[in-house]
Amino acid sequence: MKLIRFLLQRSRGVVVLVVLTGLVSGACNTGLLALINALLTDPEGSRRPLLVGFIALCVLVPASRVASELLLSYLGQQTIFRLRLDLSRRVLDVPLRRLEELGSHRILATLTDDIPTITNVVNQIPVLAINVAVFAGGLFYLAWLSWKVFAVAMVFVVLGVVSYQLPIVKAARHIRTARRLNDDLYNHFRAVTQGVKELQLHRGRREDFFTRELETTAGRYRNENLLGLRILTLASSWGQVFIFVVVGLLLFVVPELWDVQDKVLTGYTLTLLYLMGPMQTLMNSMPVFGRAAVSVERVDAMGLQLSSLATPSAALPAVTASWNRLELDGVTHAYHREGEDSDFVLGPIDLTLRPGEIVFIAGGNGSGKTTLAKLLTGLYVPDTGQILWDGRPVTDENREAYRQSFSAVFSDFYLFPTLPGFGDSGLDERAEHYLDMLLLRHKVQVKDGRLSTLDLSQGQRKRLALLTAYLEDRPIYLFDEWAADQDPFFKKVFYHQILPELKKRNKTAVVISHDDRYFDAADRIIKLENGRIVTEPASVETAAVAF
Repeated sequence: MKLIRFLLQRSRGVVVLVVLTGLVSGACNTGLLALINALLTDPEGSRRPLLVGFIALCVLVPASRVASELLLSYLGQQTIFRLRLDLSRRVLDVPLRRLEELGSHRILATLTDDIPTITNVVNQIPVLAINVAVFAGGLFYLAWLSWKVFAVAMVFVVLGVVSYQLPIVKAARHIRTARRLNDDLYNHFRAVTQGVKELQLHRGRREDFFTRELETTAGRYRNENLLGLRILTLASSWGQVFIFVVVGLLLFVVPELWDVQDKVLTGYTLTLLYLMGPMQTLMNSMPVFGRAAVSVERVDAMGLQLSSLATPSAALPAVTASWNRLELDGVTHAYHREGEDSDFVLGPIDLTLRPGEIVFIAGGNGSGKTTLAKLLTGLYVPDTGQILWDGRPVTDENREAYRQSFSAVFSDFYLFPTLPGFGDSGLDERAEHYLDMLLLRHKVQVKDGRLSTLDLSQGQRKRLALLTAYLEDRPIYLFDEWAADQDPFFKKVFYHQILPELKKRNKTAVVISHDDRYFDAADRIIKLENGRIVTEPASVETAAVAF
């Protein structure tokens, strides 16, 4: 029911049509059964009406099945399309800090595992509808043959359904546990792909990670799935045996209790044996539907969680270079760092930026430099204090618009193979101009907004990230250890050419840097220690000595 409700919320009309066509196909199958039974039990009757009905049903059965499967193909693709876009949109609307706490591996598992699982089960809907219709039609036919025998049969059917549902509930618990373990597996797989260099360089770490974490989690995932599938297989076999029990009771016990016509017994026996196929199909589909039900729970939970974390975004005004003052007034931000008992607290931070400034942020590892950068750019929300843009507080209502004033290259930057969001007019020419300036023209070409390659050294990739920042042409630039991977020549270009060129254009540049030999390029230097701003040096010269 969870799955059907989930699908109805997204494609109600198509789901209804798929089910209806499946029911028509199933009803036609039941009609064929009744027609064949009538021919066998009354060979002397008129055959012409039965022949007409037989031909009509033979046409309707494949036609309704084809219609159901065509609608199904649309429903399946539309479902996965909407789910992926909906979840991706919600991810983009959630504040960065909340996404980091949620874990990218959980989001990835939902997008790549749960959604395809739901889509796969959509393929079973016509088969399910057909077999449900056949089963229901068979029961109506049995009731029409003899309501007394039908009442006895229904008592045993209810007992069979109850005895089948009990192990199904237990199997669902194992499948749900396996799905939770799948999140952990995705996290381990990410460690394998992203930490392969470190693992290959340290055999003890590699073996310990493999045996104690990856192998243990994968083994638990396998065992929970096996337990669930074994219970479902045994329950399915019990359902098949139960049908034979009911047939045996009808053939050997019921005739001893009261007189039953041979015609009725023949009809019951033939119908029940025929219903074994649909019933077995329904039972065999239970594992698939059980997994899909768990995936629906996960998708719903992820969607609700993302929705609860999302912040409303208002219509965005055009980014303008006209601003006078950006202030951080008593801003703090706390978060838990792995391996530590207490939270790390950044702040309170009091900081003012103005147009045309080059501001360096320095400090040791773990002093809070990157966290301050994320607060400054609006990616993190202050726990206390406020950010003021020309005296106006930055709130949830205007934070999205505020973020559009920044171009940033973080230390963990991501490069897109295309240059989206810049418009098409003259984009290639502008990009090639900056490629020349960044000494990348011999490595990378731009055609129709697409970069020819990303297969570059880390320093060259950072220069490509800087290309994107140039094209954005925002009022404020932020560079998080941008020069750390550059050769000495390009470090000098960055500090003595790129930053002064931005200053001439009245751009503000905030640079996180350890390069004390280039501190003379800064108008101001701000030093962080343990999340606090220490007293700023009186001059850049004394700052270079201090650092």
